[in-house]
Amino acid sequence: MDRALGALMGVALGDALGMPSQTLPRARIEDAYGRISDLVDPFPDHPVSHGLRAGMVTDDTEQTLLLAELMIRSPERFDDRAWAEALLGWERDVRARGLRDLLGPSSKRALEALAAGAPASETGRAGTTNGAAMRIAPVGIATPPEDPAALVARVAEACRVTHNTREAIAAAAAVAMTISLGVEGATFEAACGPAIEAARIGSTLGAPVGEADIAGLILAALHIAERGSEDELVARIGTSVASREAVPAAFGVVVLAQGDPWRAGVIAANIGDDTDTIGAIACAMAGACSGLGAFPADKVEQVRAANGLDLAPIAEGLLAIRDRRRSGVRP
Repeated sequence: MDRALGALMGVALGDALGMPSQTLPRARIEDAYGRISDLVDPFPDHPVSHGLRAGMVTDDTEQTLLLAELMIRSPERFDDRAWAEALLGWERDVRARGLRDLLGPSSKRALEALAAGAPASETGRAGTTNGAAMRIAPVGIATPPEDPAALVARVAEACRVTHNTREAIAAAAAVAMTISLGVEGATFEAACGPAIEAARIGSTLGAPVGEADIAGLILAALHIAERGSEDELVARIGTSVASREAVPAAFGVVVLAQGDPWRAGVIAANIGDDTDTIGAIACAMAGACSGLGAFPADKVEQVRAANGLDLAPIAEGLLAIRDRRRSGVRP
C-alpha cells in the first residue's frame, strides 16, 4: 500500500513541481524562476499553466486518476468506449474551468476519429506522444510483474484508443513494469532490467510507427545519467512530448536523483520542455520504488490540499485487482 501510494503521489508531486515550467526551454525557466526547488506559482499568463497555483496538478495526474477509476469500475475488461468518453468529458471540464492544459495531440486526434466512427483498434495507430506513459501508473499498480507479456498486454489495452503504436506502448510498458516491481518491493536499480525487457516486448505490439528501439534509448539514458550529466541527458535524449524522449529522460532523471523521488521531481522541473510529464513519470517510478514516506510530508500535504486528492481508496482498489490477477481469480 505504501509503494502504491508512493506511485500515485509521485505522479501528482512530479506533475505539480513541473507545472510552472512546462513547455518552456531551460533558459526561460531559469529567467522566470531561477532554479525551481519547491512548489511555486506559474508566472502570470503562462501559455499552458495560467490559472493554476503552486501545488496544483495538470492533465498528467487528472488523467491518471481517470484511468484508475475506470479500471476499478470495470476490472474484467478494458472498456475502450468508456475510456474515450471519460477523456472527452475531462477535456470539457478543463475548458469549463477556464484552463489551457487540454488533451494532447495524439489523444485529441484519436478521439476525434473514434467519434467519427473509426473502430477503437484503429484510432490510436498514429499516437507516439507520451500521453500513454504519463497515465500508465494504475496499470503497473494493478498488475503483478511475474508475467511480463501479460503486463505489457494490459499496457497495450490502455494504449489502444489513443496510443496504439510500438513507440508509445514500449515506453508505457517500461514505466508500468518499473512501478509494478516497485510496488512488489524492488529498488529502481533492480527494476530497470525488467523495464527494458518490457519495452522490448511492447515494441512488438501496436502499429509499427515511431521509434523501434525504446529499450535502447532507455539504456542509453541510464548510462548518460550514471555519469551524472544532466546537460548531456538533455542534449542526447531530449525532453519533448515524444515518448522516445520523455520516457528515457524520466529514467535518466531518477538515476540523477539517486532514486530520491522529490529530487527527481526537482530535476525534472528544471530540465526543460515537457517538465510536468517527465516529472510525473520519474516521480511515479521513484515513488513506487521507495514508498510514500520518501517524499517530504509537508509537500505531500500541500499537493493533497491544493487538489483535494484522496488517493488511498484508489490505491486500495488497484491493489485488489492486482491480488485477483495474481491468484487467477476473475475480479
